[in-house]
Amino acid sequence: MPRISPPVAEPLAFWPFGLNLITVAAMTDQILTTVEIEPAGAACSSVIWMHGLGADARDFEPIVPELRLPAELGIRFVFPNAPIRPVTVNGGMRMRAWYDVLSMDLPRQEDPEGVYASERAIYALLEREQQRGIPAERIVLAGFSQGGAMALHTGLRYPDRLAGILALSCYLPLASKLNSERRPANQQTPIFMAHGDYDAVIPIRYGQQSAESLRRLDYRLEWQDYDMGHEVCWQEIRDVAKWLGRVLAVPSA
Repeated sequence: MPRISPPVAEPLAFWPFGLNLITVAAMTDQILTTVEIEPAGAACSSVIWMHGLGADARDFEPIVPELRLPAELGIRFVFPNAPIRPVTVNGGMRMRAWYDVLSMDLPRQEDPEGVYASERAIYALLEREQQRGIPAERIVLAGFSQGGAMALHTGLRYPDRLAGILALSCYLPLASKLNSERRPANQQTPIFMAHGDYDAVIPIRYGQQSAESLRRLDYRLEWQDYDMGHEVCWQEIRDVAKWLGRVLAVPSA
């Protein structure tokens, strides 16, 4: 998991869950394995949370109990593993990545083929959750860094309304194609973007530019920045928990 700053001074919470490792075959040549955390009772909502470059499905698993979300939300957390591929900026080293990174000048040199392949794989995860009884409007797409970029990219193109899109320390990939590829179903879907002021991996200006682009297209976007680098902090975790509680609130009968 990315470093959490500053260190927490309060005791850890405990989350009653079941942990499963499953395989999901995508509608492409990719097969994603996932780590899942089940709620204590029946699942009635899902959060699909993508990790960053070089990490894996267990990277954000420890964040679940720290969110301290009400059990009645019935959230299943699904953490997929990105495919293993060579990454150009790392000298061609093979690692888990949602797409290749050709240059640290991220918006200028991109890997459309890799982005679209991962989009199809994430679509398969969304479809699987619906087959398991979770409607699209009860699913949040979330991610950190590259994973957050894929949450934005995929969520805005998905044909069915989602509960929300959570994008941490990231940017909008293939931004020039969004206007022609976006779907109206998620025009009003809540989006939460957050970034570190001192992020040296994905500078905050990339996140800010992406947020402004989305606002110009009239998306419902909430932005937060924090006194940190390319990481997560405790205030951010609390803000994410509040946002998830709002977008996944169970409608009163």
